[in-house]
Amino acid sequence: MTDVQNPPHDFASDNHAGVHPDVLAAVVAANVGHVGAYGDDPWTEAAVEAVRGHLGPDVLVCPVLNGTGANVLAVAALTRPYHAVICAETAHLAVDECGAPERLTGCKLLDVPTADGKLTPDLVESQITGVGVEHHVQPRLVSIAQTTEYGTLYTPDEIRALADTAHAHGLLLHVDGSRLANAAAALDVPLRALTTDAGVDVLSLGGTKAGAMGAEAIVFRDPERAAELPFLRKSLMQHGSKLRFVSAQLEALYAGDLALRLGRHANAMTRRLADAVADVPDLEITQQVQANAIFAVLPPERVAALQATTAFHVWDARRSEVRWMTAWDTTPDDVDRFAARVAEPVLA
Repeated sequence: MTDVQNPPHDFASDNHAGVHPDVLAAVVAANVGHVGAYGDDPWTEAAVEAVRGHLGPDVLVCPVLNGTGANVLAVAALTRPYHAVICAETAHLAVDECGAPERLTGCKLLDVPTADGKLTPDLVESQITGVGVEHHVQPRLVSIAQTTEYGTLYTPDEIRALADTAHAHGLLLHVDGSRLANAAAALDVPLRALTTDAGVDVLSLGGTKAGAMGAEAIVFRDPERAAELPFLRKSLMQHGSKLRFVSAQLEALYAGDLALRLGRHANAMTRRLADAVADVPDLEITQQVQANAIFAVLPPERVAALQATTAFHVWDARRSEVRWMTAWDTTPDDVDRFAARVAEPVLA
């Protein structure tokens, strides 16, 4: 049985990490007195201004409860049921939302095969067909993840190229930014360089994977596109009554550089692990190590031996490909202990 007072560190997901002490303290500090519900409170006002400090003074910021809700709301606000969303076939939107985007928006997802999880302008244009034909869904939105589900990154220029392609065809660009802080830290650029400055129309801004208890936000570059958002947020069950506790977490992460610092640390721990296992026999790293994820192929018996003591995700069982992720609370000792286990010979 797991010791609930001292659970072992694992490399399964940054969702497995706890809450950063500064974020937890912000929630406690917000737990005073009576204030307005549903965002009519000073903490939500402060969170909105904190995010605007990173993304621009005119953006619309809408705190929500979770990442699935953020993505679904972003799609719903910009589409109609006869529209289509172009995304990578590995996109969280297509794989890990249990069909919520299609069920709740009516849109069809056009998921595109891609070796590294990244869309390109050519891949997007390959899906823009049947425009104006009433028998076909109409492409409306391009959705990318930053970082991608493979841990790879879009540069500002790559995002701008996708935005320009989308806009040239009358489409809009959405970014699933659940790990945006990791991407910005890895590229050493401000958050706006990967979003508003690059032409992104709507962003799902991450909080939970960045060190929060549970907090996300939707950000619109042009507030006029979000006219229906208040009604959609309520009807899609993402308008929490005690929203101040969500907002307090966002303010803690984004009023300064905490989210970026935590992302930088997680990335460094992944780089440390990648370097430590680079020469392990029969282990091949399959994707570029750019943020806080490692994808590797190793013999099934080694996978089984490692999983006996440390949790991590088997990404593709057919290839024996695994995913190792670090988080804001991963320590060098955590990495070194796991790397030593990876290098241990597997006894027959």
